[in-house]
Amino acid sequence: MPYRACLRLSTLCCALLGAGAALAARSDVTLVVADELRPLLDKHLSVLQGEDEAGLDEVGRIALLRRARKEIGDLLATEGYFSPAVTGEAVTGGNFRILVTPGPRTLVNQVDLRFHGALADPDAERIQRVAALRAAWSLPAGAPFRQADWDAAKQRLLDAVSVRDFAAATITTSHARIDPEAATAALTVEVDSGPPFVFGALQVSGLQDYAEDLVRRFNPPAPGEAYSLDRLLRFQSALQNTAYFASVIVDVDRQSDTPGAVPVRVQLTEAKPKRLGFGAGVSSNTGYRVETSYRDANVFDRALSLVSGVRVEERRQLGYADVFLPPSSDGHLDSVGALAEHTNIAGLQTQRQSIGVVRAMPRGNIETRVAFNYQHEILSPEGSLRSSRDALTANWSWTRRKVDNLLDPRNGHVLNVQVGGATQAFLSDRNFARFYGRFQGFVPVARRDVLILRGEGGITVANSRDGVPQDFLFRTGGAQSVRGYAYQSLGVKDGSATVGGRYLAVLSSEYVHWYEGDWGVAAFFDAGNANDERQLFKMNYGYGLGPRWKSPAGPIALDLAYGQSDHRVRLHFAVAIAF
Repeated sequence: MPYRACLRLSTLCCALLGAGAALAARSDVTLVVADELRPLLDKHLSVLQGEDEAGLDEVGRIALLRRARKEIGDLLATEGYFSPAVTGEAVTGGNFRILVTPGPRTLVNQVDLRFHGALADPDAERIQRVAALRAAWSLPAGAPFRQADWDAAKQRLLDAVSVRDFAAATITTSHARIDPEAATAALTVEVDSGPPFVFGALQVSGLQDYAEDLVRRFNPPAPGEAYSLDRLLRFQSALQNTAYFASVIVDVDRQSDTPGAVPVRVQLTEAKPKRLGFGAGVSSNTGYRVETSYRDANVFDRALSLVSGVRVEERRQLGYADVFLPPSSDGHLDSVGALAEHTNIAGLQTQRQSIGVVRAMPRGNIETRVAFNYQHEILSPEGSLRSSRDALTANWSWTRRKVDNLLDPRNGHVLNVQVGGATQAFLSDRNFARFYGRFQGFVPVARRDVLILRGEGGITVANSRDGVPQDFLFRTGGAQSVRGYAYQSLGVKDGSATVGGRYLAVLSSEYVHWYEGDWGVAAFFDAGNANDERQLFKMNYGYGLGPRWKSPAGPIALDLAYGQSDHRVRLHFAVAIAF
């Protein structure tokens, strides 16, 4: 009759790991084992750790081997080897050698998943969901049995049940019955889903400076909505991403007596409303940078958020102040702001002052913006005439971000479309309309690599570029544009300066190979230009390579690029996120 036992190894393994972690390896005991199992035993086998013993005698070797058999058996069992042979032999110099033959690896030969509670009701939706849970089980028949995989499979099953509808789901029974002689494992898991949960009223705690109505503006789960963990996390993230709260916990009572109307509990810690910040940085586009910022999340005690600051760069200096209103009941984010800016880029000095209002309308991975802005601009190109222009502009922007990771994208795309313009009938020097689009795609290659494709195009419809603000014309060149050329140096020549033109086209392809860890290398090819005449439009080419490093803020890119038209090599520095 083969021996059958249920595994209970986690506690024992934790004890073994803790016991030997801080000891040095012994040199008088040698372990002979297959290469794939050596790291496990070398790291955790306590008989291989500690001080050498002067000349192990026969009694000492017997005791050592007895300990080794027990520890090795327990450790190998976690990897599915339940019948190892462990022998020992003395070698010259009083040393001792332990030989390990792991035996056959145990394979799963039977899986029995059982479901109870409301999930087991015989309606079509529940039957389909149970079938999907069975199909997604991650330790199927034929797979090698490992304790870590067994624990992970049970946790994934429980998560899949409890993530939607069944917040109180539990595993009531789990068995892994091992037959060491046949090297097979029969798995049994029983899950009780409990009753279906439905969201009830909002219960908010921790507020002092703000009214509860502020929390309700961030789209909480509505009473009567079916329970979803993702829905709770999205609500929590929306609150956490504001300047109002230092910490946010959103949850439900999984032991509630009223699962059909379970309260949504929101525990808040308010952030200090006033913050003063300082920063410094460097960019290959605009040079070194220092800045200071001031934020107040509760202006006039009305939950109005002020964001203001002064930034001084080598080629740009600006001061700004924006006031953000709390979200509206339908999720719209409104703001009003003012800006004063001076730039000196590619021979063009620009002084600009503007005021405007913006409404942002986020919907999942899509954000739509509508803005009205009045600006006064003075241009001073080197070697040409000084001019000024005024415009009251209306702008519409639509952005879709569908990437696997915003800070380190490997799969997906970002699409941005903009339409804007002005008319002489409303405080503007010229009639014009601007159309712009940008696409950035990320294609995974092999196990770690990524191919990045980018395209930009724009046209400003106007009789002439004169009187059109530079923000509504096009220049290109520099990091994250056409590398190999100076920042915004590709455009229309006016004297010895480069100013914006009415047409833009940019194409780019980049291949990034990531090594193990956080380092990689990229090769790229860029092409693009901005011009004022379609007939004279000619692409400029740049290509090169550079290292990548995965920083907490996103991959840092340091590119060495050759501009074919300029016959120059330039160094570009950027954070390569999905924007």
